Amino acid sequence: MNQTKSFQISAASRMTGLPTQFFAGLVRKANAQVAKGRDVINLGQGNPDQPTPPHIVTALQEAAPNPLYHRYPPFSGFPFLKEAVAQRYKEDYNVDLDPEKEVAILFGGKTGLIELSQCLLNPGDVCLVPDPGYPDYWSGVALAGGRMEYMPLTADNSFLPDYSAVSTTVADQAKLMFINYPNNPTGAVADTEFYSQTVEFAAKHNIVVASDFAYGAIGFDGNPPVSFLQTPGAKEVGVEFYTLSKTYNMAGWRVGFALGNPEIIALINLIQDHYYCSLFGGIQAAAAAALTGPQQCVKELTATYEKRRNTLFGAMSQIGWEAARPGGSFFCWLPVPKGHTSASFADIVLEQADVVVAPGIGFGEHGEGYVRLGLLAPDARLEEAITRIGKLHLFG
Repeated sequence: MNQTKSFQISAASRMTGLPTQFFAGLVRKANAQVAKGRDVINLGQGNPDQPTPPHIVTALQEAAPNPLYHRYPPFSGFPFLKEAVAQRYKEDYNVDLDPEKEVAILFGGKTGLIELSQCLLNPGDVCLVPDPGYPDYWSGVALAGGRMEYMPLTADNSFLPDYSAVSTTVADQAKLMFINYPNNPTGAVADTEFYSQTVEFAAKHNIVVASDFAYGAIGFDGNPPVSFLQTPGAKEVGVEFYTLSKTYNMAGWRVGFALGNPEIIALINLIQDHYYCSLFGGIQAAAAAALTGPQQCVKELTATYEKRRNTLFGAMSQIGWEAARPGGSFFCWLPVPKGHTSASFADIVLEQADVVVAPGIGFGEHGEGYVRLGLLAPDARLEEAITRIGKLHLFG
């Protein structure tokens, strides 16, 4: 067949406008070192390293043969799973949720965070995002054609946004706002006073709040994290996103929830009606078993991360690397030594110490000067990583 011109694929503008996946480059660099036969300690990613607790795996094994789950599940998920997350929120946070109207089942928390922007933002609409922050907030806004305005998170304000610093013009334009505590990447935590300020700010300017509570089970020093939904008025102005990925080491299972304002939950369910047909029923049954079963595994996991945190900071003190200890999550937000950018420091420790850390600039402009390190390796490997970095003599 004769062709007068070559066939061309033209991507939609929403594809060409997506933010660069910064951490894909980090993975490539790490893999290149591994391919050389190097013993790389990868602390740059947020992938839980522990297995899913056995009783949850057993629940899936027992549910998988059930022919009910071999058919299409209900579009918005089985009621028993929504009831299970409502029960967990009642027990953990004393928050009452209507399982049918105030709970949406998600293919992992990330999916819901991206869908929300598409539900609420028209092209040109303003969304407030934390800087530094989780890069997939940017992805959702970009796919919706929205415009981001950044809320700096600085050590001076305990890595909380300062709402008084948001101009009235920007606040009045904003339709959506993302917050995230315990925080990725800083490990900071929020208290009830901050959430009260958040509800007041959102109500005043008619801004929907999206609280990313992915690390909601991981709080240190005897201080369990506070849920946004515990705040009076929270359900009137927003939703919270919860995931089983971190709480139960179920990252690969892809189970998350949006919780709160019934109008927003209805919008999320509506958009998902067009994308999906809910999760495999066996996974939903196992997820319900995780939420309603014994929670000792969650306490043990948090204790493991706290012990790793303490081990890490003990090793850091030996090499003169000073930083604030995180109050939650499994991340540590560490300043780079003088004379280095976050990217140059990350490159040096990878190339010369075979340790992967995530450069702060990948989380936003105000992430510069820091690296993110994950507590996602055994104590001995964390100590080894810091010992290797210490041999580079980069700190005081």
